[in-house]
Amino acid sequence: MAAAQDPDQLRGVYMISVAAELAGMHPQTLRIYEARGLITPKRSPKNTRLYSQEDVRRLKRIQELTGELGMNLAGVEKVFELETELDRMQRRVRNLERHAERVERELRGEIERVRRSVKHELVLYEPPPAQTLTSSGARVRAVRVPVRRPER
Repeated sequence: MAAAQDPDQLRGVYMISVAAELAGMHPQTLRIYEARGLITPKRSPKNTRLYSQEDVRRLKRIQELTGELGMNLAGVEKVFELETELDRMQRRVRNLERHAERVERELRGEIERVRRSVKHELVLYEPPPAQTLTSSGARVRAVRVPVRRPER
C-alpha cells in the first residue's frame, strides 16, 4: 500500500461522476460504498464529495472482490479489515526487527568492551622438577595441566 503514503494520491480531486467513471461504476454505487464505510471521500468547502487517486484504487479493489471473486460487501469489509491489520502487523514486525538489530549491535559492542577490559594474560605455573619430596618424605610426580587461551 505504498500509494497510500504519497500525499498526492490522497488528495481529493475527482468529483463523484469522474471517480465513478474512472472506477467503472455508477455514482450511486459510490454513495452506497460510502454509506457502508468502505470509502470515505474528502469534502470540499461546499460539501461536495472529492475522491482521491487512492479512493479510485480502492473502488477498483472493491469491484475486483465483488465481481471477480464473488464477495458480498460484508466480505469486502472483512478483507479490508484484515488487510489493515496485516499492514499494522507488518509495521510492528519491521519495528521489532529494527529494535532487535539495535540491541544486537549494542550487545556486541558491550561484549567487545568487556573483552578488551579483561586481561587475557595467564601466569604460567612452573612445576617443580619431575619428582619432589613431600614433608613426609614420599616422592610425588608433578602433573602438567594444559591451559587454553581464549581466542581473540
